[in-house]
Amino acid sequence: MQRRKLENLNLLDDFLFGTMVTYPGIGETFVREILKIIFQKEFGPLTVVPQKVYYGSDTNKHGARLDVYLEEASGDGPGRATVYDMEPDNNSDKQSIAALPKRTRFYHAKIDASSLKAGESYHSLKNVIVIMISPYDPFGRDHMVYTIQNKCLEIPEMPYDDGARTLYLYTKGTKGNPPEALKQLLHYMEHTSAENAKSDVLKSIDKMVRRVKEDGEVSLEYMKIFEREEMLVKQGISQGIIQGQEMERKNTEKERQNAARERQNAMREQQRADVAERRATVAEQELKRLKEELARLKP
Repeated sequence: MQRRKLENLNLLDDFLFGTMVTYPGIGETFVREILKIIFQKEFGPLTVVPQKVYYGSDTNKHGARLDVYLEEASGDGPGRATVYDMEPDNNSDKQSIAALPKRTRFYHAKIDASSLKAGESYHSLKNVIVIMISPYDPFGRDHMVYTIQNKCLEIPEMPYDDGARTLYLYTKGTKGNPPEALKQLLHYMEHTSAENAKSDVLKSIDKMVRRVKEDGEVSLEYMKIFEREEMLVKQGISQGIIQGQEMERKNTEKERQNAARERQNAMREQQRADVAERRATVAEQELKRLKEELARLKP
């Protein structure tokens, strides 16, 4: 398992992004600047909860871990807060990409289920915007921004606002005429270095990133996380070896039992063949005796 150095991590890395969001004196400003570029508007105070976990309603139900959960104090409507779930995602295997729409649907459902208290009006339900940021194209259409929102199929122009929206941001997309500031931000998030901080805002963000990367405690925490992951991998390999040996033992025992059954079946077949042969011999002898007796009885 090869560990990338902390200074080489980009903002699509879970560890660096999560650390930026929670870093004292930086986190709220950092996410506000990113949201400002994505939505092209100013943001007020934000409540930041890194890696918020929604557990399943039962032990056999699936939970969800949101990388960065942000809640705006006031949303678009009076009394309606907006929740932003921001998810940098490097997991680009085909199966995971194909499941993205259902994954974001699940995130919406888990956030909704926990945001409305018993007895509250549905009007109080928070707006939820899930933002997936990836270096791969989730839909293969080369768009930098894919905005997903419910609508009426029969009357597409009919207003229908249920407060749910999903944004898929593809760092290398070229279609859709995205704002230049967003292009620069997504490029910087994938290639996080001072030379890619083209605007004053990105230069400010880059200073925050360098401050976090140069923090000895952050470096130590990153090393500890890597060591824990490495230990889990080794444990997994050891467990895999043990499981493989156990499986091999079980397969060997199964093959032995199959061979024993086959031998027993062969012995039974041989016994049946021997009995059939003896019966045939007895029948042949009886037939011969009857023929001889018939010959003696003839005048």
